[in-house]
Amino acid sequence: MDSIRIQGGVALQGKVRIQGSKNAALPILAATLLTGESSLIKNCPRIADVYAMVSLLKGIGCTVNWQENGLCIDASSVNCEELGAEAVTCMRSSLCLLGALIGRCGRISMEHPGGCVIGQRPIDLHIGALRQMGVEFREEEGRLMAEADKLCGAHISLPFPSVGATENVVLAAVLAEGETVLEGAALEPEITALCQYLKNCGAEIEGVGTGRLVIRGGRRLYGTDFPVPADRIVAGTYLFGCIGAGGSVFLEDAPWEEMGAVLELAERMGGRLCISKEGIYVQAPGRPRAVECIETAPYPGFPTDLQSMALAVAALADGESRIKETIFENRFRVVEELRRMGAQIEEQDGSMVLVHGVKSLHGASVEARELRGGAALVVAGLMAQGETTVTGCKFIYRGYENICRDFRELGARVTSA
Repeated sequence: MDSIRIQGGVALQGKVRIQGSKNAALPILAATLLTGESSLIKNCPRIADVYAMVSLLKGIGCTVNWQENGLCIDASSVNCEELGAEAVTCMRSSLCLLGALIGRCGRISMEHPGGCVIGQRPIDLHIGALRQMGVEFREEEGRLMAEADKLCGAHISLPFPSVGATENVVLAAVLAEGETVLEGAALEPEITALCQYLKNCGAEIEGVGTGRLVIRGGRRLYGTDFPVPADRIVAGTYLFGCIGAGGSVFLEDAPWEEMGAVLELAERMGGRLCISKEGIYVQAPGRPRAVECIETAPYPGFPTDLQSMALAVAALADGESRIKETIFENRFRVVEELRRMGAQIEEQDGSMVLVHGVKSLHGASVEARELRGGAALVVAGLMAQGETTVTGCKFIYRGYENICRDFRELGARVTSA
């Protein structure tokens, strides 16, 4: 199913349940390696990236089984041979296995992680932080080799709150000797979920939810049951879908407490929101409003993963909007495709675009080139008049269980082929 067809121009109505979080599930699955026991990861999303992680875990000796209420991982027998090249190179999040396998086995050999082409995304922060804990790195025939005779706690300060580097330090530190203090840690909710899973397994971590984490390592970890929180990016995608296409929808289980900057922007663009413990109810009665400036930032700022969706909605807004990208330098790959649909978007430099809102978009054949941009094209198809065909949907399936089914539940005319 490499293409999605959308008959646009239909206001959305109804409710949809928000799936488990991709960005929380993947590091938690990596963390199961540290227990040497069985864990049941509930509400784990059935997405391509999770299937790739499952393949990697099976390849190093884990027993992994899908159950009705989650994914069961038995990590009692792990070998530390080379990680499967295909799964590593197609998924950036395989990098979190670096800290986990060094913690479990003391060494790792892997291809350089892949994923979406949305910028250079160097791994210098990961390598620099782990080196302070005693890890030696080298490159052999294009593979990344890492080894540590003994992992030791360290005082580490990240110059940028990298989510991946934070995850790798936490994963390595829980089995290291002594205390690790991590300053400048990322604040994303997915870090909190990872830390909470590890604490449930017996790890000692202080400062969860803050930029300063203290991990006292060397404790034995046990398997546990743990629920993956709902995906704030999927919830934001469907929220902006409603803002752009119009209508009224209920996003069941949406993690509104993690979506402050997203909800603020949705209201500025004309959405009427009602928050409850069950989720988010949104009404979008008319054409979206333009917003003077939308700027991405590390959490709790507006997430870069939703910038493409905001861009799609701004294309139909009444007035001009500026969007500034501060995290990745190649996040505007969707601009060319939106122009095919009639959007008027002016690229001012590599980090900012000026969007001149138009009264209507029209259907077109467009191509997804990365995960979130692909989802934004589906949102744009909902907003457009006529039929839109989105190809390259393998990217979309990396993060969305079934985006076609979900939008159909909201009354959209969407099919996959």
